[in-house]
Amino acid sequence: MTTVLLVILYGQSRISYSMARDGLFPKVFSKVDAKRKTPFVVTWFFGIVTALAGGFINLNILAELVNIGTLSAFILVSAGILVMRYTQPKAKRGFKTPLVPFTPIMAIIFCFVLIAGLNWETWLRFIVWLIIGMIFYFVYGRKHSVLNK
Repeated sequence: MTTVLLVILYGQSRISYSMARDGLFPKVFSKVDAKRKTPFVVTWFFGIVTALAGGFINLNILAELVNIGTLSAFILVSAGILVMRYTQPKAKRGFKTPLVPFTPIMAIIFCFVLIAGLNWETWLRFIVWLIIGMIFYFVYGRKHSVLNK
């Protein structure tokens, strides 16, 4: 579980850093350390949040929340590949997904099968966090979005 939390911490800090640069999170999260060139504010913030979660939340609950969150993110990324491939076929891509549409469709199916096996309490917690995230986006993110300007 420790390695999973560490990997998620690195991933979350990089995603949040990018979102802060795009205006979807407060700008303070996009600060970069001058010497190491790393996003230190967001890394410390999510490091503290992760430590508190790991210390005070039941590990079974935490593991299921991590699973549903990660699998949902994979579903969204896979769906995004399908949408982008057909709505913007000429867009420059940093990498290419093989066997489109087969690979993203299979990823969506397999991730959903894994999510379907989680208990209803995990689903409820996930939905609550999703609603909180959507509220934050519509209250803060849409106003400050660089892309929206």
